[in-house]
Amino acid sequence: MAETLNGRVALVTGGTGALGRAVVARLLADGADVHGSWVTESEAAGLKAALGQAAARIHLHRADVTDPGSVDRLLADVAGPAGRLDILANIVGGFAFASLEETDPVMWQRMLALNATSAFLCCRAAAPLMRRRRWGRIVNVAAVPALERGAAGMSAYAASKAAVLNLTYSLAKELVSLGITVNAIVPSTIDTPANRKAMPEADTSTWLAPDEIAEVIAFLGSDRAAAVTGTAVNLSRS
Repeated sequence: MAETLNGRVALVTGGTGALGRAVVARLLADGADVHGSWVTESEAAGLKAALGQAAARIHLHRADVTDPGSVDRLLADVAGPAGRLDILANIVGGFAFASLEETDPVMWQRMLALNATSAFLCCRAAAPLMRRRRWGRIVNVAAVPALERGAAGMSAYAASKAAVLNLTYSLAKELVSLGITVNAIVPSTIDTPANRKAMPEADTSTWLAPDEIAEVIAFLGSDRAAAVTGTAVNLSRS
């Protein structure tokens, strides 16, 4: 594929996770200047190892994207003196499976923080940078239960991802006249080591490869997707 993101500055939160790594690699391949956030040092080292020679081009920042101060510092570091950020991919997230009775306030708050608050804080910090240049691409990660009006045993997770969807819809309407698009992807089960470990008996033939999802995110981050905003893009093999 031709390099379509030359000169663009991109931030991938959670860039060291299974999906984040794929998104980082895809954006680098398309010519973007890519930054990634991390919280676990071993995962940051793992990302560099996975990227091979391309690791020399990745900028890594330790940041807690559920904390407002940490997010402000992250975005300032990424934007630099030029104050530039073109693409934001909010990949940080978490999952919990529990009935409502088993969902304690700690789990509830953790799901909201990892999935909804992280996206809110990063979007809030990124929007002014994009507004100045009248160009920007924001991609959030929602989930199937958020579209299907919930799921048994996933009340906290589904609620947090529904918040991500409505954040996406609302922000898209706020920024549409400024050349800034805001979209969400809604993937079915992703083929990651963590999911394989959690579901050892599952049929993985219909699971999505992280590279497939990354390609969609790269498209949504490009000039080619200028007319796509306020959408929830379903990604599924079944």
